[in-house]
Amino acid sequence: MKIGERGQVTIPQKLRRRFGLKQRTEVEFVEERGRLILQKAEQQNHPVDLVAGSCKGALRKLGFKSVDAYLEAVRGR
Repeated sequence: MKIGERGQVTIPQKLRRRFGLKQRTEVEFVEERGRLILQKAEQQNHPVDLVAGSCKGALRKLGFKSVDAYLEAVRGR
């Protein structure tokens, strides 16, 4: 396998399937004991993911079925 003009390499299909590497899968290169290792990058949680769903119980206690219903009410729609 050779590195192309723009520094790209093609991961063989057999290996992509084996390791679940699909289009847009984030990967990273790690140096370990003089070797370069390609591995799946750890998924980065978006800050919004950390609070997603945290208002659900409070909104239900107030009588709203969803955040959208709450927003419509406070916006006067």
